[in-house]
Amino acid sequence: MKLLQNLGLALLIFAITVFILTLGLSEYKLSESSIIAKTDTHKGAILKAAKDNQILDKTYSNSISFVSELRKTIKDAQAKQLEIPVPEGVSEWDHKIGDWEITNYVNSMVKPSTVGIIKSHRSLIFLLTFGLGVIGALCYIIPLFAQPPGIKNNGIYHSSMTRGLKLNVRTFFIISTMLGVLVYGVIKMGSAIFLPLLTLAVIGLIYYLVIYKENQKMKTPPKSASPDITGWVGVIAGTLLIIFYVLLYWTPEYITNWIILVNPISKFLSGNDASQWFLYGLLYTIIVIVMGIRMISKYRHNTYQIIRTLSVMFFQLCFAFLIPEVMARLKLPYYDFKNIWPLNYTFFFDYNINNLIASGGIGIFMLVWGIVLALIGVPILTYFFGKRWYCSWVCGCGGLAETMGDPYRQLSDKSLRAWKYERYIIHGVLVFAVIMTIMVLYSYFTGSSYVLFMDSNSVRSWYGFLIGSAFAGVVGTGFYPLMGNRTWCRFGCPLAAYLGLVQRFKSRFRITTNGGQCISCGNCSTYCEMGIDVRAYAQRGQDIVRSSCVGCGICSAVCPRGVLRLENGGDINKRTEELRTIHISEDQIKILS
Repeated sequence: MKLLQNLGLALLIFAITVFILTLGLSEYKLSESSIIAKTDTHKGAILKAAKDNQILDKTYSNSISFVSELRKTIKDAQAKQLEIPVPEGVSEWDHKIGDWEITNYVNSMVKPSTVGIIKSHRSLIFLLTFGLGVIGALCYIIPLFAQPPGIKNNGIYHSSMTRGLKLNVRTFFIISTMLGVLVYGVIKMGSAIFLPLLTLAVIGLIYYLVIYKENQKMKTPPKSASPDITGWVGVIAGTLLIIFYVLLYWTPEYITNWIILVNPISKFLSGNDASQWFLYGLLYTIIVIVMGIRMISKYRHNTYQIIRTLSVMFFQLCFAFLIPEVMARLKLPYYDFKNIWPLNYTFFFDYNINNLIASGGIGIFMLVWGIVLALIGVPILTYFFGKRWYCSWVCGCGGLAETMGDPYRQLSDKSLRAWKYERYIIHGVLVFAVIMTIMVLYSYFTGSSYVLFMDSNSVRSWYGFLIGSAFAGVVGTGFYPLMGNRTWCRFGCPLAAYLGLVQRFKSRFRITTNGGQCISCGNCSTYCEMGIDVRAYAQRGQDIVRSSCVGCGICSAVCPRGVLRLENGGDINKRTEELRTIHISEDQIKILS
């Protein structure tokens, strides 16, 4: 069995290595047929600039130099168009090339300009990457089913992959990522620096409130938890994930080779060419399914965990991946029925509303479905089942966190300081999402992009960049090996904040405790991905009422004494307010509160 696992690990590492190396295997040559633009005027201008710059039919050995020359050529075409008066009968933006169109044109032209081994041996390379990766992972996972069921000491704090980071190293990653995102945001947004400066001011305010105000209130400063040494293999894994998300979100023109590999699958499912989002969806789905099998092998002693894992695998495969692709083939709007506002922050954007309305009855149904689910479905379902109905059973972000992220769940910071950061940040993101939505709806109904002194277009662009891309992707997943698997869910997801508010104050769901049986082993706190010190609640006999709890139930699954139970009781609200201890005397046993 150990030999099979070692073989599987070797195959997985080989597949990942080949996958990375494929980025440098192609050549690039811009031809007249690969110049794709929305109007003939734009295409003609770009073609002329390409001839002037002598890049037409020139072969480039790497994407970096080709993309650089192509971008410069399109900018030259843009400048030339500005010098030419707009012809009569032609709209201004059919003649001019907008700044936002440059990136779109670069992305659309790199793929047809790609030549070489990737296109000529696509099936072989797909098998060497995706195929061997899945086989290798399964070879490593399947032998786990032969081991005795149940949670045991598996050396998670001794492995360099899952050990975590010392506080100074973790702080370096957080500050570097935050500053890097803000600087890139300023560059990306051009002259719109007000929102980046406002973001920096909010970050400073949160830091002040936690470090100074809260410390004065508590008298003793709460410290953040961290290991004594850093797991450098985990740092490498986290760095690779961060780089992947940067390429995916902001520079997809450099991962064209990966997109080409999955193009036949996209054609089969939707009839469309693959984009970076199809590549991401396919990778995401494969990882959730394969790592979901690993999750089942680890927690197969617990029926709740098996069913819950199968649920997130099903919703990711069907609702998040297959159904939207099939709908695209049927010429219907691409729509994920389980994605809810404010997590689905683009739902109320003008182009989405117009697209749904223009799609007729099915589009109107999708629009009404999204509104009813967000405003009525979420409170009702959360009242009866807590936020676990979505965060742990349906959500794609939670599905990836529970499957691929499970080896890192112990890295969530359980300190009081981390909890204080969590409260300020996640509710700040929720407020940001609500304000942005109000602004875009105001602009939609009035036709004015300005609300007071702020441009709603800039606000929604900055939200998409900062929260939708940087926080949810780069940090949310890239920081799995650095800060735990639920970093996004815990600190950034606005829907989790919305669900948490309902769960905290008006829900029948709680994790109840039987403090008299607790032996303080600490398994529950160690395995809590949301940074809750579950043991502290159990020792006091107090039910867990934290709004951040996603009801994954792992704390209950790893408890050796059955202290913790997931319940939906009618008297939950009363019991969670009581601090219950057992008092034993010679003549009676009493529960004191």
